[in-house]
Amino acid sequence: MARIAGVDIPRDKRVVISLTYIFGVGKTTAQKVLSAAGISEETRVRDLTEDELNNIREQLDKYKIEGDLRREVSMNIKRLMEIASFRGIRHRRGLPVRGQNTKNNARTRKGPRKTVANKKK
Repeated sequence: MARIAGVDIPRDKRVVISLTYIFGVGKTTAQKVLSAAGISEETRVRDLTEDELNNIREQLDKYKIEGDLRREVSMNIKRLMEIASFRGIRHRRGLPVRGQNTKNNARTRKGPRKTVANKKK
């Protein structure tokens, strides 16, 4: 397995797909990195030389990925919660942040249903 930015990327997949296993690298970013490094998107990771891997690592150093990006995202959410903005309050309560309807759906954010037992007569 090739190790890039602290992530083991799969050997048997194409390079452009394997790079998307890194947090913060999507398909478009992977394509830009490979074109800047001068590597074909069709090549498999197992066929890459050490020089090509180093070239990819150098290109990825220009982007904010993995730990730095995760830290920045969590700090942004923390800041919203501290200033008590609408979005911060939604984060704190565990509700959908981007204006989705919560009457019928939003089970992913709200969690499993809390059922109330019927009263015996």
